[in-house]
Amino acid sequence: MEIKPFKAFRFDAEVVGDVGKCIAPPYDVISPEQQQQLYEKSKYNIVRIIKGKTTTSDNADNNQYTRAADYLNTWIKQGILKEDQAKAIYAYVQNFRLDDRNLQRNSFIALAKLEELGKTVRPHEETLEGPKIDRLNLKRATAAKFGLVFMLYEDEKKIADKIIENASGQEPLIDSADEQNVRHRLFAITAKDDIDTIAKTMLNKSCIIADGHHRYETALNYYKETTNPAAAYQMSGFVNIRQDGLTILATHRLVGNLENFHLEKLITVLRENFEITEYSFDSPQAKAHAKQKVFAQMRTEQDSDKNTFGIYGGDNSFYVAVLKNKQAMDSAAPNMSAPWRSLDVPVLHKLILEKLLGIGEKELAEGTDIEYVKDVGNAVDESIKKIDTGQKQVVFFVNPTKMQQIQMVTAEGEKMPQKSTFFYPKMYTGLTIKKL
Repeated sequence: MEIKPFKAFRFDAEVVGDVGKCIAPPYDVISPEQQQQLYEKSKYNIVRIIKGKTTTSDNADNNQYTRAADYLNTWIKQGILKEDQAKAIYAYVQNFRLDDRNLQRNSFIALAKLEELGKTVRPHEETLEGPKIDRLNLKRATAAKFGLVFMLYEDEKKIADKIIENASGQEPLIDSADEQNVRHRLFAITAKDDIDTIAKTMLNKSCIIADGHHRYETALNYYKETTNPAAAYQMSGFVNIRQDGLTILATHRLVGNLENFHLEKLITVLRENFEITEYSFDSPQAKAHAKQKVFAQMRTEQDSDKNTFGIYGGDNSFYVAVLKNKQAMDSAAPNMSAPWRSLDVPVLHKLILEKLLGIGEKELAEGTDIEYVKDVGNAVDESIKKIDTGQKQVVFFVNPTKMQQIQMVTAEGEKMPQKSTFFYPKMYTGLTIKKL
């Protein structure tokens, strides 16, 4: 992987005040409610560029993309965004608390030479055309790169990590905590020796895209379309998988809008290929206890390399389903590798969602029957509440995908279904901007 330093455009604290109010999560996780909150947070929040509001009067000459370009050009002209004077690799340090543990994830931001997906850059999830068209329209309008592609690499010696640790002793360029109490700090690495050392370390590395698949593919398409030499590199955040702070959480599946759905019938049919354990309850306290038992069993089964899911459909019981007939996946996905067929999400999608509930690839792409729930905060309880209030019909709880599984599947040249992984925390947008 060829990488190089760059001069980033960054928000000037002397103009905008708190830079932390100007940055935002990646565009694809921003809900309409959060979009409004970010608009209100600061008149300079990057959401106006990466996910601007649309209006009924939008047309070819005035739309969210043209407005994004206007914001970018105006902010640069007015000194709201200023380009750094020296080329740098940027150390990006995130501190967060999870399961009563204090964790830190170190990464560095650099320009990575675009490669066709394959040996050097390996995707791990499928992409959709809609988001790629959206991102390409934004790039055409702005000729700039805003969001990071989250790259994973492996270095047992932790060479870049040591340089990042040293850099984190400096005064940060940004130091801000988000709504989930994740602390984001940015530092400039400008010493030539450090930059050269990181670049040399990465030269023989291959990378897995953890997050930002659509952004990476869009960057490739834009470069082919424009042949602009500056577009041959993608702004990326690199994380060594050998560090303790690398965290993968689960993404659960909340299902609704199904005709003639009966939970009892689903559980009965599941018994053909799954061992079913029921945890019934008759009080709020017993319900909470039953939920704890479900997730405890799920963790135990995963430690034994078994495919397992928690199920709740509002009938005063939780269920745990453990795959007992692994041959069922051989016939359900005969063209996929053994590592792919052994993953929890493909098992859930092929043997339950598609085979039993009629939610196939087309329906998953449309997204009308399924809601993806990232396991942060009280997301599990909110999902259960949606079942109890009749907003949804059934929720499937899954275990987090393991890093080793991702490596095995990508080594086969295969991709997991969308939303198979949730790398936490997200890398924020607006820390660095690359103008082409």
